[in-house]
Amino acid sequence: MLEPKLKKNFLGKAEIRKVFKLSRSGIIAGCFVTKGKFNRTCMVSLTRDGQVVFEGKLSSLKRFKDDVREVAEGFECGMSLARFDQLMEGDIIEGYEIEKIARKL
Repeated sequence: MLEPKLKKNFLGKAEIRKVFKLSRSGIIAGCFVTKGKFNRTCMVSLTRDGQVVFEGKLSSLKRFKDDVREVAEGFECGMSLARFDQLMEGDIIEGYEIEKIARKL
């Protein structure tokens, strides 16, 4: 009956190195994963100059031209964020999962 407690589990951190504008796909961020890993279902927060600008979901995760399930540390990838297109070079994207923990009395 109690609401579950929500906990953010850190997955990875990536730096945007280049922003691409594609006619079909919209805005794609060319990223380098500096820590951890990213998967297609993770939630992300976009940080610019130390402040969180956007929190939401990834709409696509690509390695070269292929859709992938996850990208590990030390690799480059392309990400597009759902309903957000004001990406800039130098922005930091952090990936996390939200874990629901059942509360007890």
